[in-house]
Amino acid sequence: MSPVLEARNVGVSFGRHKTVDQVSLTVDPGELLVVVGPNGAGKTTLTRLLTGELVPSEGEVLLDGGPLGAVPGWQLAAKRAVMAQANRLAFPFGVAEVVRIGIDSVGRALPRADRDRLIAEALAAADVTHLAARSYQHLSGGEQQRVQFARTYAQLTAGRRFGDRQVLFLDEPVASLDLAHQIALMESAAALASSGVAVIAVLHDLNLAATFADRILVMHGGKAAAIGRPSEVITRSLVAEIFGVDLAREALVPGELPVVLPQNYARIRERGAA
Repeated sequence: MSPVLEARNVGVSFGRHKTVDQVSLTVDPGELLVVVGPNGAGKTTLTRLLTGELVPSEGEVLLDGGPLGAVPGWQLAAKRAVMAQANRLAFPFGVAEVVRIGIDSVGRALPRADRDRLIAEALAAADVTHLAARSYQHLSGGEQQRVQFARTYAQLTAGRRFGDRQVLFLDEPVASLDLAHQIALMESAAALASSGVAVIAVLHDLNLAATFADRILVMHGGKAAAIGRPSEVITRSLVAEIFGVDLAREALVPGELPVVLPQNYARIRERGAA
């Protein structure tokens, strides 16, 4: 099976600073790739390159085997959806209207009944059905994140009329969510991956990344420091080198998922148990 998304030695500079430097990767249909790294590592900039928001200074990005920049706008909307970090909207849209934007970006040819069904499915997938009639601007940051996930979900579902090789980009999608909704959103993302969508998510929580990722890409200083299965990538030595944190242990749970417990957390737990 050929990759749905490929980056070949992509890089971009702002002034003299190279924010992303010679990164290469492939993402297959149905794969959930999580991008991790410290602040300023180039995670969001790489995401913007992969989505086409930024044009690389060097290298190229391929979507379904062809240059990303050559894909027509309507086709790009059908093939890839983006949930960015910034969730603010300038106009007082209702929640259901925000979700509808995702569908309309693919085209307005859907019968109203089908469109309403897709909106309902997306609202349910993000656990925001009860917010459908609310103003988006009056929601909390976490609620807005879930509505934006519903928008991308609806966009991809509508886009499947034109083909099922699709990519979903999630840039820090759980940053404002409580624990239950962090897990629920990542479970919905994993379900999309199981249906054949390639999912690329930027996360800071290494345990959440290890739980849901098929592979993890570690960014550091604009470069791809490591890429592989969670058990291959999340190690004592890598976490110490990249994040500057010493681990108390690396435990394995069924499925060989690493559990990250920083050394200072362990000391705090020991004091609490004393």
